[in-house]
Amino acid sequence: MLYPIFVKLAGRLCLVVGGGQVAERKVGSLLECGARVIVVSPEVTPAIKEWADQGKLELRRRAYHTSDLAGVFLVFAATNRSEINRQVTEDCLARNLAVNVADDPDACNFYVPSVIRRGKLAIAVSTGGASPALAARIRRLLERQFGPEYQEFMEILADVRSQVLQDVTDIEQRRKIFSHLVESDIIELLRNKEYDQVKERIKNAYCGYRR
Repeated sequence: MLYPIFVKLAGRLCLVVGGGQVAERKVGSLLECGARVIVVSPEVTPAIKEWADQGKLELRRRAYHTSDLAGVFLVFAATNRSEINRQVTEDCLARNLAVNVADDPDACNFYVPSVIRRGKLAIAVSTGGASPALAARIRRLLERQFGPEYQEFMEILADVRSQVLQDVTDIEQRRKIFSHLVESDIIELLRNKEYDQVKERIKNAYCGYRR
């Protein structure tokens, strides 16, 4: 049984061993999350080189050394050589580091789920490494179900929550406001771009419980 969590990586040092397409995808996701990234590989893709040239990551164009693990938070072994990936894994496990190994779920102590993002909303799907293809298929189904209107809704909820926490002291009243908004038809209204109706729903929810 896996324990699902979302990790804050902003400012955290993460190591990617490997420089191919798989490594590039890992690096791209880490950079999106604000992580500090080190890539170790004699050869890298043009995208990784460009990121390095732009100062977005540290590139060490050489073979992996155990010393590369110093101070890192997460590690990704993404080379096309199983013996290197295995060495990275052994080194990480000996140091109680979190390590993900490309195409070798048994060697990982954490998995990267397939994720759909709508602003602050993130929905993650994992098969525990059993079938990334199935996880990707489920993600595509969710992408159709949870469209871009959910990003707008999240922004609205964040704004309203900030205001309610400031103006409404009663915890139960706060809960009623938040519940009213979430259970309303605002999602459908946003989908149809009926923004005047959205404003009316927010006003009614807020004023109806405000004290």
